[in-house]
Amino acid sequence: MKKIETSFTQMMKCDLPIIGAPMFLVSNVDMVVAISEAGGVGTFPALNYRPIEAYREALQQMRARTQKPIGVNIIVNKSNTRQTEDLKHALDHGVNLFITSLGNPKQVIIDAHKNGAKVVCDVTNLEHALKVQEMGADGVIAVGAGAGGHAGPVSPLVLIPWLKKELKIPVIAAGGIADGRTMAASLALGASAVSVGTRFIACKEAGVDQSYKDAVVKASPEDIVMTTRISGTPAAVINTPYVQKMGLDLPWYLKLLKNQKFTKKFAVPLIHLLGMKTLETAATGPTWKTVWSAGQSVGLVDEILSCQEIMNKFVREYEEVVRELPPVR
Repeated sequence: MKKIETSFTQMMKCDLPIIGAPMFLVSNVDMVVAISEAGGVGTFPALNYRPIEAYREALQQMRARTQKPIGVNIIVNKSNTRQTEDLKHALDHGVNLFITSLGNPKQVIIDAHKNGAKVVCDVTNLEHALKVQEMGADGVIAVGAGAGGHAGPVSPLVLIPWLKKELKIPVIAAGGIADGRTMAASLALGASAVSVGTRFIACKEAGVDQSYKDAVVKASPEDIVMTTRISGTPAAVINTPYVQKMGLDLPWYLKLLKNQKFTKKFAVPLIHLLGMKTLETAATGPTWKTVWSAGQSVGLVDEILSCQEIMNKFVREYEEVVRELPPVR
């Protein structure tokens, strides 16, 4: 197996600086195992498996099929009432990497480090990045403009070298990465690894409906729009006729409840719940309510491949790009 050595691969004891990003409703046991076995680190959101017994079973299956590093994404805001249990079961099953998002990662960092596991935190700006570094995070995932899910507003061309310059911990690039060329560009900007999501939606192992995979293959970067309808914060989705019909903003009454001090704590979980149900309906079966999460890198996805084929393609293209770079004379 070919290797690309970076501070991330040294930290995680893996061969390739590629994380299979944890994608709600998409990432599954087969994908995590395949990506890790191919040299990267496969990850998944804990909340993809409900109830908690299904989550424990998924962890058991992963560990039975691979001893390579695997990772779990835990949402660390108050709306996720399962986060303590999710962390405990992941540690019990020897999870190597935790990806935190949407909240304070301090407890995850403390408990993970007791087990020898690493923690990297989603960030979209320097302020948050400095905070998690101070808490003891082992790295940050720089979620730039163009990413799927909750994309940040800053161009990766600026965000990655900016964070690299200001931080002492590794920076992982996320957003717009779907092939070896974009991985090479990210590493050149100072990233020590890449987090790849959208490309793996169109993989053979993904258990989502075929129409979702086909939509990713057919879409262009211009088909991606940002909507607050899913979670109350801007999230990237494919601009389907249903998305156009329902609009990109929260209804006025939910926006009012979200912005009021006394109703916010009830409104935010409600918005998340409604958004999750909408995404779940669209991802798991034929429906006219098509709300599909994806990033601008859909424009670089032309076919449905296995995870192993995608990983091989990344390495092959990366080699070609590095070889073709013009030398200084």
